[in-house]
Amino acid sequence: MKNRILIIHTGGTISMMEDASTGAVKPGEINPLSEHSSSLGSLADVTVREAFHLPSPHITPDHMLQLKQLIEREYKKEAFQGVVVTHGTDTLEETAYFLDLTVDLPISIVVTGAMRSSNEIGADGLYNLISSIKVAVNENSLDKGVLVVLNDEIHSAKNVTKTHTSNVSTFQSPQYGPIGIVTKRGVIFHHKPTSAEKYPVDSVSKKIALIKAHAGMDSALLFALKELQFDGVILEALGQGNLPPAAVEGVDSLIKAEIPVILVSRCFNGIAQDVYGYAGGGKQLKEMGVIFSNGLNGQKARLKLLVALSTLNNPQLKELEEIFRN
Repeated sequence: MKNRILIIHTGGTISMMEDASTGAVKPGEINPLSEHSSSLGSLADVTVREAFHLPSPHITPDHMLQLKQLIEREYKKEAFQGVVVTHGTDTLEETAYFLDLTVDLPISIVVTGAMRSSNEIGADGLYNLISSIKVAVNENSLDKGVLVVLNDEIHSAKNVTKTHTSNVSTFQSPQYGPIGIVTKRGVIFHHKPTSAEKYPVDSVSKKIALIKAHAGMDSALLFALKELQFDGVILEALGQGNLPPAAVEGVDSLIKAEIPVILVSRCFNGIAQDVYGYAGGGKQLKEMGVIFSNGLNGQKARLKLLVALSTLNNPQLKELEEIFRN
């Protein structure tokens, strides 16, 4: 008996075509992957749902929440072994991580996409979809969290990020690497995530800002975020976790207003730590109440804070510190 797999299409380059006359890549009236649904039957008993038909820059946390709820509804109707979500690559890592944090079902979830549209030379969409189904039906995928599969590599949702604007090998996991590979003979895992966390979120209405630190940064934007009554702020700090001294007053004003400030590094390797003791250094920021995240990039830290604030009732500093320690 074949494994039952749910495929959910959301749009993106994997479902687009290149206009021969203009060279523009854009959505058409029909998802070209739908033409191949019947041919996927040799891999699994496939059910297809089209949640959206959107370029991934149009995807919002509300869409991510709808995806979570769609997966849960379909599972209640009839249990399946795994889900494959096709998605545009620009925000693919964010949707994958949101699902990793929020879907608590005994199934494998794989997110995939493509860097070349369906009618371009070297189109990678159908190949990545087939690889993702192979991973989703593999019993060793069940305890790995949400996975991202492209270009014969399997990555964890927590660590993977888009590293190149156009290369088909764009998805990489800095300092960790892929957790497995897809070969002609099958699926091979060589390590797995050591922890998992789930949050029963049903709303994503909080306003979370993401600010990147730079040389000469001052407090103007930070003061503005306080006045705009944002619910939380992610700071992509310099190096191991430092800010220009002129930005410190703005950070302090946010913390005094009980707006949580989460600090990550703008470097894509390493983690932010409270090492330096000068003005604006990590030690000063930590003492002020800034929360240091253990290795997440800015966009994922933003989603994690959004989920945490949407789930927990007025979380205290220590509670958020524990959440971002994982």
